[in-house]
Formats: sequence, C-alpha cells, structure tokens
Amino acid sequence: MSDQQKKYARKSPPERSARMVEAIFGCKWSLTVYQLLANGINRPGAMVNSVEGLTTKVLNECLRRNMDFGIIERIAYDESPPRVEYVVTSFGSKFIRILDELEKLQREIEHER
Repeated sequence: MSDQQKKYARKSPPERSARMVEAIFGCKWSLTVYQLLANGINRPGAMVNSVEGLTTKVLNECLRRNMDFGIIERIAYDESPPRVEYVVTSFGSKFIRILDELEKLQREIEHER
C-alpha cells in the first residue's frame, strides 16, 4: 500500500488529560491556588486570607479536585493544633507547565486581534 492509499484511524483527544484541563479551567480558583503555592502560601487559612472572594468551602472543593487529579497533595502534620499544608506534585509541575503554555497561547491570540 502506498503512502497516498494509507488509511488513518480517527484520532481522539487524550481522554483523561482533556478532562483534567477542562475541570481545572472550569474551576476559577485553581490557577490562583497554583499561584499561591508557587509563592509559598500553602496553608488553607493563609490562602483564604490572601485572596479576596475565596471562601473556605470553595477552596476545599478546589483542593480536593486537584488532589483527585494528582496535581497537588495534602500533608497533615501530627501536631497540636493540627497543621495541614498543600504542595504541588511532580506530575502537577508538568501539568501546570502545560496550563502556562495555554495561557501564553491565549495572550498571543488576543494580541493578534
């Protein structure tokens, strides 16, 4: 069969990663949480206090979604009073780089208009 006669199968998007991007961009706080973590703000109370309009309930939902995807992880310290911190996983660092590239692409698109 020559190259011109070769049939290609329909290419489908990567299912899990596409769902991840959709869910993260669908959550208006995820990118803000990544920014906070990058700036060393990793405790939930400090996150809520650092961002106007962010509530504990919404933050917890956002953190849970990101943990489910393996983007961030929760570290609980056995202290009194209890202390919890969040960190970006190695997978999360790769994923966030992809989101950064999508943001750059969006800026380029807006600049061309």
